[in-house]
Amino acid sequence: MFASAELAAHIDSAEGRLCADIVRASTDNTTSRSLVTPLAGGVVVYAGPGSPMNKGIGLAITEALEEAPLAAVEDAWRDRQEPMRIELSALARPEAATLLTGRGYRLIGFENQLGCALQEWSDAGSGPEIIVESLTAVDEKLWRDVTVDGFAHPDESPTAHEIFPREVLDAIFMTLGRTSGFRRYVARIDGVVAGSASLRIDGDIAQLAGAATLPAFRRRGVQTALLRHRLREARDAGCTLSVVTTAPGSTSQANVQRRGFALLYTRAILVKSPA
Repeated sequence: MFASAELAAHIDSAEGRLCADIVRASTDNTTSRSLVTPLAGGVVVYAGPGSPMNKGIGLAITEALEEAPLAAVEDAWRDRQEPMRIELSALARPEAATLLTGRGYRLIGFENQLGCALQEWSDAGSGPEIIVESLTAVDEKLWRDVTVDGFAHPDESPTAHEIFPREVLDAIFMTLGRTSGFRRYVARIDGVVAGSASLRIDGDIAQLAGAATLPAFRRRGVQTALLRHRLREARDAGCTLSVVTTAPGSTSQANVQRRGFALLYTRAILVKSPA
């Protein structure tokens, strides 16, 4: 699969719509002073203090990033005492990175965007006896508890920008479950819940998110079972592309690449202090 600028813009636009959808689904918009601001062909979203969804995404791929509109967004974030975070695609216009670093943004990390062409994906092979269930909104708390517990005990040491308190994760997953096109799943081993995952359908794109395995059930194929189940559902729903974001060189990246995902592009994570 070739990652063109057009494909990157398509994927990042879906991510931007997800972030904006989370803001709209939030029940705390009044106190959070949330923002959804179009900028340079992408969107900048402020969901609330310290939210993992606070970011600029899709910027400067299809349009130039200009200083005056950027400064206006920075002022709004500074008023909220929130660091401005931009996830800038490697396929964005090069001058955007120059402008951002010149305005005090510093590089704090990277994330990889991987994709799988569903019309070419094969569901060959069989795994251990792991049962994957689709959950309704009635079982939302079960899905959320398992997901937060899994995220609270990561296999790999997270970097500073990936660390969030349990209450923040719980709130964001609660709101995530209210977004359009969202589906949630749990995996069971011998009837016991072992892991969870989610899928969001945005047009022809299937976004994979929220995958977590409880520590006692790791290395037993839980994530493989959840991944295969979601890819089947996405293909059956008419999606042509499934995407997932991982930390570079992580176990998550290795897992999805073994199941047919390819690295499409990297995003640089750039942050500017409100001071």
